[in-house]
Amino acid sequence: MRNSDASVRRLAAMGMIAALLALVGCDQQKVDEAMKKAGETARGVWNSVKPDSQLFKNIEIGRSTEDDIRRQAGKPEIVWEEADGGRRLEYPRGPEGATTWMVTIGPDNTVRKIEQVLTAENFARVRPGMSQDGVRRLLGKPTKVEAFALKQEEVWGYRWYESPTDRAFFNVHFNPQGMVTTTSRSDDPSRRQGG
Repeated sequence: MRNSDASVRRLAAMGMIAALLALVGCDQQKVDEAMKKAGETARGVWNSVKPDSQLFKNIEIGRSTEDDIRRQAGKPEIVWEEADGGRRLEYPRGPEGATTWMVTIGPDNTVRKIEQVLTAENFARVRPGMSQDGVRRLLGKPTKVEAFALKQEEVWGYRWYESPTDRAFFNVHFNPQGMVTTTSRSDDPSRRQGG
């Protein structure tokens, strides 16, 4: 029985290889392109889930470049152009993560600063009257966005580590004009659900 199982597996594998070759017509360029796309997809998936400790491994402030950052951490969520000609690259680690990294690139294309922005100090900088764009530049992409029609407000929630072991949400409330009205704190739903 073992020999027949092995034979079936071998035939199935040969069939898959034959199908792949038929799809690309034995054209080496098409095979190379397919392999490159698979590699880029795999790198993108790895960058989205790699531990924060690995995200900027071997990056040196003042020496590494934006290209070095992109090779190591992948494509940023958004790139903010700065007034001095530099750029700020946003790397949110959500939706389940509780960190967002901002990388400041100077006008000379070198890394100036790498910072985790979901902190109590940054939350304290969010004030009534601040625009949604200003909040996004400061804190990055929110973990969740909720609209409350009766209250006529939109709330952006940011999951963060309130203590080394406890996650919570920092919430920013916006009026219909997109301006901050207030902020609040709420428990992470995983805490209430025993997770």
